[in-house]
Amino acid sequence: MFRGKNYKEAAKLIDKAALYDAKDALELVCKASKAKFDETVELHVKLGVDGRHADQQVRGAIVLPNGTGKTVRVLVFCKEEKVEAALAAGADYAGGMEYVEKIQKENWFEFDTVIATPDMMGTVGRLGKVLGPKGLMPSPKAGTVTPNVEQAVKEAKAGKVEYRLDKTNIIHCPIGKVSFGAEKLFENYVALLGAIVKAKPAAAKGQYIRSCVTASTMGPGVKINAQKQL
Repeated sequence: MFRGKNYKEAAKLIDKAALYDAKDALELVCKASKAKFDETVELHVKLGVDGRHADQQVRGAIVLPNGTGKTVRVLVFCKEEKVEAALAAGADYAGGMEYVEKIQKENWFEFDTVIATPDMMGTVGRLGKVLGPKGLMPSPKAGTVTPNVEQAVKEAKAGKVEYRLDKTNIIHCPIGKVSFGAEKLFENYVALLGAIVKAKPAAAKGQYIRSCVTASTMGPGVKINAQKQL
């Protein structure tokens, strides 16, 4: 695989075989960031569960203490009487059928998070095939199907992230930007890992957190000794 000069320079800073303390790992990620833009820092956590079984699913959402550093565009599906409140809370778009049609007919996706009131889920359900694969389908577990749209919008804008297993039983989640510095990234890391540990299914057997790696958008991965945080 071809790697650019910046990546190779950054990789020299990191011992691939080592398990770093979380704070040290995040400091290395910041040092190794060579891109000309403010890279996102992600956490990749492999869990000792089998997500094919319903009783071993791990999914939830948390508002990171320092946010994500990303401007989140929020679309709210709600009845007319709640549109004004949703927009006042900071939603970028709020409405009903007009947005369903806009997505269906214009392939419109100018949003990052979708929130819906329970009474709109029958309508939003028509978009399952397009929103689902993009991870945008509202769900009660993630707190994005709720009658309290104002609170949900404020949380989304404040840096709420949703974590869920992929097909390989790994959770991939942003924990901020390189510009945050190691201290703020560490606070976000502790909050996210704590939420994942709390969400441990009763059916999970053996070691729950198998591995934990952090990396910036363009940088190499750094392995974390996650057991120290548990």
